[in-house]
Amino acid sequence: MPDFLTAAIQPLPAAGVGVLVRLVIAMVAGGAVTLIYRFTRAADETAPSFTVTLVLLSILIAMVTQVIGDNVARAFSLVGALSIVRFRTVVRDTQDTAYVIFAVAVGMAVGAGHPGLAASGLGVIGFAAFIMRRGVVAVPVRHDPFLLNVRLGLGHDASAVLGPVFDTHLVARHLMSIGTAKQGLAIELSYRAALKNEENAGELVKALNRLDGVQGVSLERMTDSRID
Repeated sequence: MPDFLTAAIQPLPAAGVGVLVRLVIAMVAGGAVTLIYRFTRAADETAPSFTVTLVLLSILIAMVTQVIGDNVARAFSLVGALSIVRFRTVVRDTQDTAYVIFAVAVGMAVGAGHPGLAASGLGVIGFAAFIMRRGVVAVPVRHDPFLLNVRLGLGHDASAVLGPVFDTHLVARHLMSIGTAKQGLAIELSYRAALKNEENAGELVKALNRLDGVQGVSLERMTDSRID
């Protein structure tokens, strides 16, 4: 039998108290990750199953790290075994992805015998999460983009007519398309726009409708892109 296969199937050393202690520490560290997640995220942004996943993930990664040890062949064997698993659950927020990586890193550090590194990571990342959550560090506000369509009578300057209203109600705007309508008697303009206050979307539409030369306005939310 080839040497790499022999090495891959060699039995692990008997599990001792040290292995059990590492798994318990990983469970405690995973609980700490969960507490940081719960206290730095709004209640309506958290899912109960996700917090349980963070704890279990820390324990599993600690176990996997101990199974692999320094054996490269065993590491490749484990990767091949896990490759058959398909995860189809979409993480709702990029911050949730960061917490998944957080739990993995903590579990790996504990499993590799570096609990001090795990504790340091919990302290530094937890502190960063808290100050970002509490507003000590300003976080840019996300503005969902809207698709704004304006029909303007022929002979009117779009920048001069629409500009003042845009400046009042919009954070940013980008002209996406322009074309003629009503057999060439009007111009149809499409903008990707971010509102300063989404609650005033109706006011934007009313203000545009009151402008001389505007023949029609429509506003709808876009969910697949972002304006910075």
